[in-house]
Amino acid sequence: MEESDRVARRWEDLDIDILVKIFQSFDIVELTSGIATVCTSWRMACCDPLLWRTLDLSMMKSNFIKIPLEPYVYVDARSDKTLNHLLKTSLSLSQGNIMTLIFHFNLYVSDDLLTYTAERCPRLRRLVMPAWNRIKKTGICKAIRIWQDLESLTMPSIANPAYLLEEIANNCKNFSELKVMGPFDNFFAATIITYLPKVRVLSLRCSMLVKDTLISILDELRNLEVLNISHCLLIEIPPPPAPRRIMRELDQCILDKASRLREFLTCMKDSCIMCQRTRNDEGLMRWYKYEEGVWKADEVSSLSL
Repeated sequence: MEESDRVARRWEDLDIDILVKIFQSFDIVELTSGIATVCTSWRMACCDPLLWRTLDLSMMKSNFIKIPLEPYVYVDARSDKTLNHLLKTSLSLSQGNIMTLIFHFNLYVSDDLLTYTAERCPRLRRLVMPAWNRIKKTGICKAIRIWQDLESLTMPSIANPAYLLEEIANNCKNFSELKVMGPFDNFFAATIITYLPKVRVLSLRCSMLVKDTLISILDELRNLEVLNISHCLLIEIPPPPAPRRIMRELDQCILDKASRLREFLTCMKDSCIMCQRTRNDEGLMRWYKYEEGVWKADEVSSLSL
């Protein structure tokens, strides 16, 4: 065949389904780097819902320094600019189809950007956002009112969780999964019992947990099916003057109360590296010291990344 008789095929003439299949192999940085501006066909492929069920930003971290006053972190302007560009491009291409949104524990989203995000992915079902330093009460509450389909939340330990859990109770009727990263006290437990009594899955892994708080959870959350306290620093506080002590194993009372659960996930082994880390960090895990990505793990499969 003569060279002049060959029919040249162009990338933009590829079937959309083939383009989507190719684009599925790209990471979020590659997907938002400008390929959607190549031609109409590539733009259509980049907007396909199959690419945007999950927006995983867990590879991104803010460039920040710690400061003594709220919000306790100062984020470099260039870092914010990078996040703004990537997130806004993603939200534009996704066309409201994002159902799972994942942020790194050192990615500090601003209040305005959270609102912008919520308004452009109203169908969100799962949010993983372990850092709230720059998120104000009004910002997260506004987002929760938009995310009425929210079913699962991974959040940091906060001093006053009542306003948030009440907002979830009033707006997210299908909410069923909660993961708290950080110390978990009796007040937090009482707030869940009050506002989210129908929660089915609760993960407190690698947290500091008082025995009486654990008993309250088991007694009061009657709809609870799965509880994860793996690698927790479990504390028993006897009547004074006896000092508090670290529990090395679960007593029979707790095991009996937990027997009604479908899954009760525990690990309190001295040989377990994660248990050692929780004890060394005194129940407030310093995830930055450990392997990248270890914070994403969870013994509950639906909560693991």
